Amino acid sequence: MDAVRTLNTLQTNASCLEEVKRQRSDPQAQLEAMEVYLARSGLQVEDLNQLKIIHVTGTKGKGSTCAFTERILRNYGLKTGFFSSPHLVQVRERIRINGKPISPELFTKYFWHLYQQLEEFKDDSHISMPSYFRFLTLMAFHVFLQEKVDLAVVEVGIGGAFDCTNIIRKPVVCGVSSLGIDHTSLLGDTVEKIAWQKGGIFKPGVPAFTVLQPEGPLAVLRDRAQQISCPLYLCPPLEALEQVGLPLSLGLEGEHQRHNAALALQLARCWLEQQNYHDIQELKASKPSIRWQLPLAPVFRPTPHMRRGLRDTEWPGRTQVLQRGPVTWYLDGAHTTSSVQACVHWYCQSLERSRRTDGGHEVHILLFNSTGDRDSAALLKLLQPCHFDYAVFCPNVTEISSIGNADQQNFTVTLDQVLLRCLQHQKHWNCLAEKQASSNLWGSCGPESARPGSLLLAPHPPQPTSTSSLVFSCISHALQWISQGRDPIFQPESPPRNLLNHPTANSGASILREAAAIHVLVTGSLHLVGGALRLLDPSMSQ
Repeated sequence: MDAVRTLNTLQTNASCLEEVKRQRSDPQAQLEAMEVYLARSGLQVEDLNQLKIIHVTGTKGKGSTCAFTERILRNYGLKTGFFSSPHLVQVRERIRINGKPISPELFTKYFWHLYQQLEEFKDDSHISMPSYFRFLTLMAFHVFLQEKVDLAVVEVGIGGAFDCTNIIRKPVVCGVSSLGIDHTSLLGDTVEKIAWQKGGIFKPGVPAFTVLQPEGPLAVLRDRAQQISCPLYLCPPLEALEQVGLPLSLGLEGEHQRHNAALALQLARCWLEQQNYHDIQELKASKPSIRWQLPLAPVFRPTPHMRRGLRDTEWPGRTQVLQRGPVTWYLDGAHTTSSVQACVHWYCQSLERSRRTDGGHEVHILLFNSTGDRDSAALLKLLQPCHFDYAVFCPNVTEISSIGNADQQNFTVTLDQVLLRCLQHQKHWNCLAEKQASSNLWGSCGPESARPGSLLLAPHPPQPTSTSSLVFSCISHALQWISQGRDPIFQPESPPRNLLNHPTANSGASILREAAAIHVLVTGSLHLVGGALRLLDPSMSQ
């Protein structure tokens, strides 16, 4: 699609991105620049008030919270807009109406309208085009206004205070999901600093809700709310709402999704009440929490629309399971320490439920990648208790050639960088495995040899005390080796001939072909999960 290829030119290329990081300007000025772009596009900040926005930030679970909230409100017969990031397979996923990505025709129409509008301001002294994410944010506002949605659920990109979505002045309600460490180069290196950034979406007189946080960041959120004159409420746990009604069924798996659902219910309730919907029965009004020094949000009986909304929520790539014959794919885009901990808990619970009783041999595989400034060694250490037989690493590149796959092109990193990063992941994993086997081996971990142009970059010979590890040059080759043709839907036309060049890959292939069951956890990056889903679920590319 020409529109997507042109959109990709707004990505900052890798060398320029490093220069921007070194010379990062005042973040407040960046937010003001977003308002200038909005005006150039033909809108004023006040126009966004028509969208009756629900604005949601957080470190873990903000996307799932938005998905729950949108699905609940759609059940009321409302026309919903939903802006989220990143996309998994197609960029159109970021802008949804009534839960579905906008059509290619609508995407093309609004993209070129906005692009041409901004091009008119091109001159020698100003950059005419905003960056990739800013452009999509502007485009989402235009789509939602022109398509006359009843409300818009807007997920913050990074942080909150200086995120380009924060040009919103009068949302109906704001939400903060679970906080943790992420994007430290932009947001700060402590949860308290990150909480300050997240609290930047609070607005005077606009109600906001948060799930229970650790004491330090919760105190920061409370102080931010007081400074801004924002009424901030603490969500009671889902159990409190279930005690006054029947148990709630969630469409998303994982114990951590209950926190997201509790927040979504409060956001939906607050939005509905402010729009004069009166079918919600409050059983306990909000009251101060002496321990947390915040008022508790009301306990109420979820309506049938709410219950169905929670049950019917779909959010691909988050605690998602694809059962394909003997191969089961577990996909979760967890990429922070807290979200990986939740992912491990979910994965182990899922394995327990699916445990075979016939004694057949099962193989457990990790497919992992991590990007940005994240501590991959810390994330991999959290995954060790899963006792994988193989750890497989690859960059977030679906195929070796990305021609024809404009939705997943990424100009912000070079191929050399992503391959070297995968080799570092493998080195971390091997050191962790060897340290677990014997503390005396920690000092002997050296750099792995690699041939950067090869399909199988750096296999680690099988050891009796450690997981065998492999690095592949793209997601497709990793999936082909893992599935060995046994996934009835993922059937590549011509598997590469050098897929089994190394003894570890060769011997592992024999084991995989004979295994009664293969369990694969794909995690560490939403982009990795998206690339895998593009291959495993062709319907997402249609």
